[in-house]
Amino acid sequence: MKRRTPPLHDDDSRLFREAIGDVRPMAPVESLPERPRPEPYPHMRDADEAAVPAESLLFDYDPADLEVGEELSYLRDGYPPKLLKQLKRGQFSIQADVDLHQMNAAAAQMTIAEFLAECRHDGIRCVRIIHGKGLRSKAAGPVLKGLTDRLLRRRDDVVAFASARPMQGGTGAVVVLLKG
Repeated sequence: MKRRTPPLHDDDSRLFREAIGDVRPMAPVESLPERPRPEPYPHMRDADEAAVPAESLLFDYDPADLEVGEELSYLRDGYPPKLLKQLKRGQFSIQADVDLHQMNAAAAQMTIAEFLAECRHDGIRCVRIIHGKGLRSKAAGPVLKGLTDRLLRRRDDVVAFASARPMQGGTGAVVVLLKG
């Protein structure tokens, strides 16, 4: 229930002014200048970059051997096979990634195109696309995985791609090397 405030009468106003006395305006208070915020620094990227050489020495096997038959792999003509082998072994540091989980094919296709265009614009060379393993795709099989494979093979800016290492998503993700 809302209370109603009674209206002020002239007598009440006069009594208030007498009780308060003379009023003078306060001088405006200057606000403190806002300190400039420091530029963000990518600490995790530096840590990832520093970990790449050590991790590449720990794993002298081809991660594609772990899940035979499900891995994706592609190398554009004119590039050395060693490049694909290095990509599969994780010798390139992933600089950006995108997750396609819960997307339909049309949204995933648009997301991949926009993501790769943005990466090329920013000078990013190695990215990860998480498409999932398609475990809930029923009889149709892994829809987003197949879509990702087809889209990447058609793009001129893709040099190579391979299924990610197990710790990076395994056959549920693909690591892509873009033209420099």
